Amino acid sequence: MFGRLSLSAIPYNEPIVMAAVGGSILGGIAILGCITYFGKWTTLWKEWLTSVDHKKIGVMYIILALIMLLRGISDAVMMRFQQAIAEGASHGFLEPDHFNQVFSAHGVIMIIFMLMPFLVGLMNIVVPLQIGARDVAFPYLNSVSLWLTVAGALLVMTSLGVGEFSKAGWSGYAPLTEMQYSPGSGVDYWLWSLQLAGAGSLLTSINFLATILKMRAPGMNLMRMPIFVWTTLCTNVLMLFSFPVLTAALAMVSLDRYLGMHFFSNDLGGNMMMYANLFWIWGHPEVYVLILPAFGVYSEVVATFSDKRLFAYKSLVYATVAITVLSFVVWVHHFFTMGASPDVNIFFGISTMVIAVPTGVKVFNWLFTMRRGRIRFTTPMYWTLGFIVTFVIGGMTGVLMAMPPADFVLHNSLFLIAHFHNMLVPGALFGLFAGFYYWFPKVAGFHLEEKWGKRAFWCWFIGFYLAFMPLYALGFMGMPRRMVHYDNPEWRTYLLVAAVGIVVILIGIAFQIFQLFTAIRGRNRVLDMTGDPWNGRTLEWATSSPPAVYNFAHTPVVEDIDAFADMKEKGVAYKRPTGYHDIHMPKNTASGFINGALAFLFGFGMVWCIWWLAIAAFLGMLVTIAVRAADDDTGYVAPASEVKRIETMHYRLATSAGQHNAAAGPADSGP
Repeated sequence: MFGRLSLSAIPYNEPIVMAAVGGSILGGIAILGCITYFGKWTTLWKEWLTSVDHKKIGVMYIILALIMLLRGISDAVMMRFQQAIAEGASHGFLEPDHFNQVFSAHGVIMIIFMLMPFLVGLMNIVVPLQIGARDVAFPYLNSVSLWLTVAGALLVMTSLGVGEFSKAGWSGYAPLTEMQYSPGSGVDYWLWSLQLAGAGSLLTSINFLATILKMRAPGMNLMRMPIFVWTTLCTNVLMLFSFPVLTAALAMVSLDRYLGMHFFSNDLGGNMMMYANLFWIWGHPEVYVLILPAFGVYSEVVATFSDKRLFAYKSLVYATVAITVLSFVVWVHHFFTMGASPDVNIFFGISTMVIAVPTGVKVFNWLFTMRRGRIRFTTPMYWTLGFIVTFVIGGMTGVLMAMPPADFVLHNSLFLIAHFHNMLVPGALFGLFAGFYYWFPKVAGFHLEEKWGKRAFWCWFIGFYLAFMPLYALGFMGMPRRMVHYDNPEWRTYLLVAAVGIVVILIGIAFQIFQLFTAIRGRNRVLDMTGDPWNGRTLEWATSSPPAVYNFAHTPVVEDIDAFADMKEKGVAYKRPTGYHDIHMPKNTASGFINGALAFLFGFGMVWCIWWLAIAAFLGMLVTIAVRAADDDTGYVAPASEVKRIETMHYRLATSAGQHNAAAGPADSGP
């Protein structure tokens, strides 16, 4: 009845695992207790879990990302500490199998369940506001995407206490994923968590492409879109074309495991290298899926806090499109060492170097934007400047490894790990943090304390250099990656420094948590009543903080690249309309949440071969979707009187804060 699942799947003999499980359970009980104590269950259900409002969905994506960041950084701490002490006679505190699970889970969590939800969360919050839309094109689909991603994340978290996670690395190379080499549940958890999250990402890409291409405000042609919208557009093109490849590859791995097929084994005509090709045809565009939105954030931050237009806007657009195209022709540089011909390696080496050109163009554009600007050194600007300095190092090491002879020497060393993190931590994570601080007042309606934000930045910045620069040196010294134990005493000093670095990063995370706590506790002292706390340049700053559910009472008309800055210059930014009208909005629905819950049960059933559960959950998903599709009552009307009340309240608050000036028009007399 329960397939392969039994009590033996619970790792009672692993004290580290059981401590983590116990801590997670206690934390969950504490959160549920707080919700019950403050009587927030109704609010949680009606206003959040069933919401189709793009802003709330974006917030829930970011909450998921921050939770998974804590799990992912815990894995990183264990790896760094294990390698710091596992030298010579000491074998550390992690068994080899557990160490393999840790680094596999770390990669999957940080890329798929931390960075991806974080960037999709920012997209959800910002893009409709920047293009003057009231919501995304398909609000219900947006909810389904969120809860599919949550279902995948829950599967990963479940593997911590029931069964195990994959030992085959986050990339899951064949034949390690074959049943012969991985008979346990780990690879299955990896498979189905990625499949569910990938389905959510694919639906997100369709949604945002439709939103950006069809729902822009009047006058906002493609060359008037904010750079963040451009990077979102290109990111979703990458997702649309790359994620189906991952889905197909994982489906074939599933058939290999469950039905004994041989797509990726040498038996019966299979080919292990075919998997490597398919995975990295998705995997390298995925790197730019993570980095391009961060580039968009940096562009918005630099322009705002330099109080200038972006330098050479068109070149930034062309560079973004060039990166999007070129990202699909570089995947083979991930396996230069696996036997491709010299001609193939040379082509992909050159294409990898070429992709550095549009990336460099962006860096120079940001620098020239800051030149002679009135720079305000806020927390988002700190993250941006830290990125520019650090990312350049990562880019140069990438160009070095794009040369096949150098790659042959360095590919299987810690040099690669340092390079990879040198690209993704400043290239993606720093950008997402910059966006988090930049748009936080817009979403929450109050500010974060700058001093704690800057302290967190310095800890992350210094900690990053301490944690990863020694790995470059270790790579040159010949230390292979993924080592659970080593005998060379010369490596240990560098690994100890790297362990200190991860501790400094942990302090930075603690500062961020404390910053959120203090800001929420003292939010009445730091309210943003203006809606425009940074003197912003794009349309999201034309709304209240937080924006009304309908975003804009009247759809704005765009006449310039920096639409809101242009309106302020012309003195029309705060003019009030002569009247308001009813606004049609989508209703909340529990269908997305139910689909996510059923998707988790489906994934769990497939992991443990509980066929009745998997079939029942899958049929339940189909029924839920069908019921929703047959429901014609999916919207409601916000009456003009309510719109007027909300807008009047925002106008009065902003006026009292001194934001509006003589450019504001007369108060209207009726709806």
